[in-house]
Amino acid sequence: MAVKIKFLGGAKTVTGSSHLISAGNTDILLDGGLFQGHRQAFYDINTTFHYNPRTIKAMVLSHAHIDHCGNIPNLIRQGLRCKIYTTSATKDLADLMLVDSGKIQEEDVRYVNKINRRMNLPLRKPLYTAKEASKATRIFRSISYNQKFCIAKDVSATIVDAGHILGSGIIVLDIRDGERCLRLGYAVDLGRKNLPLLNNPSIPKGLDYLILESTYGGRMHRPIEEAQSKLREAISRAVKRGGKVIIPSFTLERTQEVIYFLNELLKEKIIPSVPIYVDSPLATNITDLFKYHLDFLNEKTRQAFMRGDNPFELLNLRFIREQRESKALNTDNRPMIIIAGSGMCESGRVLHHLQNNIEDSRNMVLVVGYMAQDTLGRRIVDKTPFVKIFGVEYELNAEVVVINSFSGHADQGELLEFVSGCLPLKRIFLVHGELEQSQALAEALILQWLD
Repeated sequence: MAVKIKFLGGAKTVTGSSHLISAGNTDILLDGGLFQGHRQAFYDINTTFHYNPRTIKAMVLSHAHIDHCGNIPNLIRQGLRCKIYTTSATKDLADLMLVDSGKIQEEDVRYVNKINRRMNLPLRKPLYTAKEASKATRIFRSISYNQKFCIAKDVSATIVDAGHILGSGIIVLDIRDGERCLRLGYAVDLGRKNLPLLNNPSIPKGLDYLILESTYGGRMHRPIEEAQSKLREAISRAVKRGGKVIIPSFTLERTQEVIYFLNELLKEKIIPSVPIYVDSPLATNITDLFKYHLDFLNEKTRQAFMRGDNPFELLNLRFIREQRESKALNTDNRPMIIIAGSGMCESGRVLHHLQNNIEDSRNMVLVVGYMAQDTLGRRIVDKTPFVKIFGVEYELNAEVVVINSFSGHADQGELLEFVSGCLPLKRIFLVHGELEQSQALAEALILQWLD
């Protein structure tokens, strides 16, 4: 029985992960991610399928980031009817993430269609609506870590802890062909050791083949411990000059990590006690979910919760849901910290905060996550003198600080260490990385194997 892998998305790029495994007449999908990019590319790529969704026998979902689960409602619309296997935490998180994705698409389409009507251009439709997204997780099936389960004839799967975000998994497929068994690992995305809140990534054994991320395949992160000290230095500097600290943050995991570190700094009284706002209804709902999935957190965090020491409850921390409260922050001239989505500054409430604060040199944009090419976030990181927000050009006068040690993705050294633990392997397929990062990791792996 021939086993084939078709790389449908998330190859030579970090977005839209989706890979088709064909074992004889059985088609299995690993992830169904949303490609995120310019509007036309977004629609073209996410609506083009190089397979028939109706023929998929099963899907296994690694985690709830939108670039891994975001196209599932669209796949269902196109005929996907199989069960989707994932952890219980991923199921609950994906429910929130997908509904939010549907809302964003509906809002974007309303904006685009206003322009299209004026220009007599065809009207657009969202890939899916919030209502359609709310039904998607009905076909999800919750699986525990390290539980081997059958997903199709002669194919079983196991999900082990990836240490990337809450509930994230490395997927292992065991495909039987008569007396022979092929074992395929899927580590996309892979976390790091010693991250706050989470366990270290597990290392699957006995693999024949490995599909591996390469987001930071050519880079080395600073130790995660440095994130706290750099956060302290940056916040103290901005507050001293009376400025606001705007933190564009992914609502899932990165926001919770930042809150965790701020809590530690405030407990030790080594940063000024200024108001902290999490301006995202989605981030608020996600943070609430953490206390319901304690089994997915590391021992230190579980013990803290059991002592009643919730790391997400600070005296000067406020979660904002209402839009009017969000807008009020723009006329509040006090020094403060605002954590708002989205992480790459392409949508969400962070755009309004940037629009109102980016031209003031007292303020700071504190970048704590990856910024993909062609995003507003990348242009801010590159310190482009003028940036467009809502079609209007603004001068980038605010200080830009980048803390790479927050990353939840393994760097080159951690990827090499992970692969060493998986050896011997027949072949590694590198995905989820811009081309130069994948090439750098490939060269490093070749040197490691030659040694």
